[in-house]
Amino acid sequence: MLNVQNKNSSYFVEWIPNNVKTAVCDIPPRGVKMAATFVGNSTAIQELFKRISEQFTAMFRRKAFLHWYTGEGMDEMEFTEAESNMNDLVSEYQQYQRLIDRHNYRLDREMLPDHLLVVYLRK
Repeated sequence: MLNVQNKNSSYFVEWIPNNVKTAVCDIPPRGVKMAATFVGNSTAIQELFKRISEQFTAMFRRKAFLHWYTGEGMDEMEFTEAESNMNDLVSEYQQYQRLIDRHNYRLDREMLPDHLLVVYLRK
């Protein structure tokens, strides 16, 4: 893992010093000898965020389960703000997806905000 990180160090920003996390579990899931998990970030995640946002909006408009949260001290405005934040995040991912689709090129990390780190290869 260290070799991969060193070889590709130019793709990592210096202000995130611990940008790769690894963990080893000696006990594999039942029925297999070995397992691995990879977590990545790409504009494809916007589809999941959109689906969650649509489901949240449908429930929030009906005020479903809202009483449980307001009863514990949360304000309805916090939900409105969370909905707005999610919509902003989806819009930001869509902006970068359009840029990729329009120019069909690799995005450099300098073009992206910290929370949207994506690597694309030329076709």
